[in-house]
Amino acid sequence: MFPTAHDITENNLEDCLSVLKKMLIVGNDLLIVSKPCPGCVERLCSELSRYKDKIVFRYSIGSVNDAVLGFWEPGAPVYHDRLESLKYAHKQGFETSVSCEPMLDGAIDDVITDVRPYVTDSIWLGKANRLRQIIPFNCPGDAAALRRAEELMALQSEDNIRALYARYQQDPLIKWKDSIKSIVGIERPGKAGLDV
Repeated sequence: MFPTAHDITENNLEDCLSVLKKMLIVGNDLLIVSKPCPGCVERLCSELSRYKDKIVFRYSIGSVNDAVLGFWEPGAPVYHDRLESLKYAHKQGFETSVSCEPMLDGAIDDVITDVRPYVTDSIWLGKANRLRQIIPFNCPGDAAALRRAEELMALQSEDNIRALYARYQQDPLIKWKDSIKSIVGIERPGKAGLDV
């Protein structure tokens, strides 16, 4: 998986391309994960086209609502840019996936509906993790952030997660992150890398 600790942006695209090419030249299969912007995706697709059979693009899309995305992921691309990036990579013949972890509001069905035609691999669903610990650290004294975190956690109650699972449990594109598996009783694989 690349990257693991940052995103691919216009500011680091050249460095990311250099690393990606080195990893691909020696035969690695890559999962390229990003909150994508169209310019970066177009360049990645162009520069890496000869390695299509070694790449899956997984784009993070936790909401269709730009206000929600802007609050939880400030500075990241808007929904339209993420969806257009997914469409572009799909049209260029790359394997594609979407990560809805974290789901950032109660309208994840809208994301699934919009992205489904352009996903060849999987759509991963997962809860927002550790909000009660993260918000006070990242937003000390921010009552509005704490309130929004509580609202999001309420949307991801066990009952709501079970209802989500009931809607999609037979859908072959939908995959479940550990935060959901623990609620609905899906056993985790015994070894890392087997949860595909």
